[in-house]
Amino acid sequence: MGKLAVCALRAVLVVLLVGTVLVQASMVWALVSGNDPEDGSLPLTPLRVITILGLAAAQAALFCVWRLVTMVRRRTVFSPAAFRYVDVVIGSIVAAALVWFTVTILNAPGQRDDPGVTVIMGGIGLAILGVALIVLVLRMLLAQAVARDVEASQMQAELDEVI
Repeated sequence: MGKLAVCALRAVLVVLLVGTVLVQASMVWALVSGNDPEDGSLPLTPLRVITILGLAAAQAALFCVWRLVTMVRRRTVFSPAAFRYVDVVIGSIVAAALVWFTVTILNAPGQRDDPGVTVIMGGIGLAILGVALIVLVLRMLLAQAVARDVEASQMQAELDEVI
């Protein structure tokens, strides 16, 4: 991975992390203070709590992607240490899907006249779970690459002994 790509990705990760922290802080402030900063009414507590949890899942994934990019830059990504970060990313995506399904369920009673919105939201939740499955497949590819790297190292050591 080139230096420019790493810098660009890290810049995007920092912007996303700062943005999610600011939104999360404003949500927590609205819950603690008891009023909505926009119109002064009482906050919609369940949706705010769900949003805070969803942002926490996103932040965990962003941190792990940062660590994986660091491992790629140091050429240590093909090691067992990378699996814990990939596992957290998968877990974060699944958590985000569960948060989305919860929002869908909370929103469904208000959509009785137009149930298509609930169906579309359910489809988006399935798409989020699909992303988790894609990352799981990529994790399996990483496992194969790590196994091949270990095998190649062993063969290189044997070859060095022969020479």
